[in-house]
Amino acid sequence: MTSLSNQIDALDWSALSEMLDERGYALTPPILSPDQCSRIAALYDRKEGFRSTVVMARHGFGKGEYRYFAYPLPPIIARLREALYPHLAQIANRWSERLGQQDIWPSSHSALIDRCHAFGQSRPTPLLLSYREGDYNCLHQDLYGPIHFPLQAVIMLSPPEAYSGGALTLVENRPRMQSRAEVVPASQGQIAIIPVKDRPRKGANGWSRSAMRHGVSTVLSGRRQTLGIIFHDAS
Repeated sequence: MTSLSNQIDALDWSALSEMLDERGYALTPPILSPDQCSRIAALYDRKEGFRSTVVMARHGFGKGEYRYFAYPLPPIIARLREALYPHLAQIANRWSERLGQQDIWPSSHSALIDRCHAFGQSRPTPLLLSYREGDYNCLHQDLYGPIHFPLQAVIMLSPPEAYSGGALTLVENRPRMQSRAEVVPASQGQIAIIPVKDRPRKGANGWSRSAMRHGVSTVLSGRRQTLGIIFHDAS
């Protein structure tokens, strides 16, 4: 766990922040080993450790399943959440300044959770997603309540030979312009950092707000599994 935290601390966060500004997402080098990815993915088929399972077709979300972890989180997932958050909070506070918002995000994840709980948001949001052939996820935003931290992480757990299709896709609705799409080329163990709801975008007249949604294109074959780390809790 210490090694994992050190790996995250050693990332080039300046370059990742620049990539978020330029592309609307950032992609780290592989952080989790194939063995770590396999062990996390294997949790999906266990009965214990989850608070709910969502069958997406029942709600019009797409086709496939995902499962929300219960507290206490598995140690490696709790460590990822805690280690990523301080770096993302610095980016989030720069975004708030650019957009003229008053939100100042705390430097520790525990302080963010305390804020969530004060607003009645106490259910954990990290989740495992499982897609098989023909499954997909419609464009959406992961808000869950009035407190929503503006960045989240998606970690690819499946090796490239396990599936085809199933691209993580972002769509940005730009003010007074046509929408823009990005496909995130994540490989096993990499962490994709994406906006939850919107992001600042620099134009000729300064910074403006661009709404962001994300989804997953149709899986053509195999099984695709990812870990989603949302930093705020749900109401």
